[in-house]
Amino acid sequence: MNTLILATRNAGKLVELKTILSEAELPYDLVGADAYPHLPDVQETGTTFAANALLKAHALARATGLPAIADDSGISVDVLSGAPGIFSARWAGRHGDDEANWRLLLAQLQDIADPHRTARYVCAAALALPDGTERVTFGELPGVLRTAPEGTGGFGYDPVFQPLGETVTSAQLDAGRKNAISHRGTAFRGLVPHIRQLAG
Repeated sequence: MNTLILATRNAGKLVELKTILSEAELPYDLVGADAYPHLPDVQETGTTFAANALLKAHALARATGLPAIADDSGISVDVLSGAPGIFSARWAGRHGDDEANWRLLLAQLQDIADPHRTARYVCAAALALPDGTERVTFGELPGVLRTAPEGTGGFGYDPVFQPLGETVTSAQLDAGRKNAISHRGTAFRGLVPHIRQLAG
């Protein structure tokens, strides 16, 4: 079986991506970046989700000689002109402190009425081959921001984000439902045909 590298060390995201891609029955052994601890983390210096996803995918493909996929995702709040956007994972200052990030976001929106608390999760998924070939696909999940957290599942802003058409937060959805509607699920399912075509 061929190996496909998932360019993340985020345990929650790794489980989610493996589940989404396993459903496509791709003939690959899906391995996270934590299998290569000697590789340095890639600095997300891009100015778009797509640019950051490609930076990570290309870096891992070059370093391992294997096809690599990566994503960059975050939450975009309408009244904040799209922020936090690409800074979602470090909105409160320290990368990956999910609770600090959503607490700061809620504090910034404390005077915003419910009809104006619209937001969307955005994801860019990238495939990169060692020869430099690349493909990018996108996914979005619209919704609203609650005024207080609910649920213990998921990660990121899930406890305070209620997807459009749902009555609960992303953190309260079961994994199957979340993967079916999520921005990440949409982006990676869109990437599957490219993986089949390009990654051998």
